[in-house]
Amino acid sequence: MAPKYDGLSHCKLALVFAVLMDLLGVISLLLGVFAPLEIQGRDFGDLLVYTGALLVLFSLAGWVMWYSGNIEGLTSKKELGGTVGGAVDRLARSLSRRIRIPRTHSSPT
Repeated sequence: MAPKYDGLSHCKLALVFAVLMDLLGVISLLLGVFAPLEIQGRDFGDLLVYTGALLVLFSLAGWVMWYSGNIEGLTSKKELGGTVGGAVDRLARSLSRRIRIPRTHSSPT
């Protein structure tokens, strides 16, 4: 039976947060760049540019949460079938053991 993909069903709140932060950030950024925002002789364009950049940066956290929440589970050993999965597991274990074992270097004296 083929798995059913529901599209955007997981982590809807993170998706809404990311899209909202992107929209607010881009609007704030564009207003800061193109709109003449001067109140009592003070220019507030820089404030909006920096605020927009920070909001777009915060939206990145929402996108990461949404993406990581939509990752499907890993396949089981039964689904992998055969010895290929076991061979890859053994190779990964042996490589990680070699990396973890501390090496001693003899100093030339």
